[in-house]
Order: sequence, then structure tokens, then C-alpha cells
Amino acid sequence: MNDTTENPNTEDGAEDAKDATDATSATPTGSEKPPLGPSAADFEMSNPGNIDPEVLQNISVSLAIEVGRTQIKIKDLMRLTQGSVVELDRIAGEPLDLLVNDTVVAQGEVVLVNDRYGIRLTRVVPSSDRLKSL
Repeated sequence: MNDTTENPNTEDGAEDAKDATDATSATPTGSEKPPLGPSAADFEMSNPGNIDPEVLQNISVSLAIEVGRTQIKIKDLMRLTQGSVVELDRIAGEPLDLLVNDTVVAQGEVVLVNDRYGIRLTRVVPSSDRLKSL
């Protein structure tokens, strides 16, 4: 009997070769790297209340600069077109807020750094004040 008769869904045993490849790729070999990411040991604390600084320093946070805010009615929102101006609550020249995960941690002014926007910090919110807002 030929391969086509034994397995009518394959041509020249190509499906059988694919199955063999799939079976071997699912089996771990000694040369595979361990999975990336923290292990259980990374979360163990040597002393209660202490956190490993290396684990803490690798946590991503969202950083945003807020120019201002306003509230408008949906009917006004729907009327906005190109060229419309939306007035914000912040006065020109006031420092902008630097937010980390939606919490204000500093204020500053806009600067240009090699044709990109940046912020020069003029005030950093004390950590005691930040903790109160949580």
C-alpha cells in the first residue's frame, strides 16, 4: 500500500512528517532556555517587609504629562471639528503635572530636547503627600 492510500489527506507523507515535527517540538530538550519572567524565588522575602529592589525596579509604570482638563457636554463634544478650540482649566505658564499611573508626582515646564518634547521638573511632590492620595 502506498502513503496516499494509508492517509488520503496527505501527499507523499507530508502530513506524517508534520506530525512528527509537532511531536518533537512539544518535547523539551536540554538546550531550551528557562521561561522568561520572575520565578517563585523572586517573590520570597528574606525579611518580612523587605522587597527585592531588582524586582521592584523592573516594574513598568505609565508616565503622562497633563496640560489641563475640562468638562463639556456630549452635544458640544459632537460639534467639535478641525480647528475648534477647547479651553482647559489651566492658566498659560502654570506648571504641567507629571503623572505616574494617574498619580501626580511632580510638576514642570515643557522643554525641547533634540526636536522632542520633554519636561523640566520644577517641583516634586513629597512621598508623604503622594501616599495620602492613594
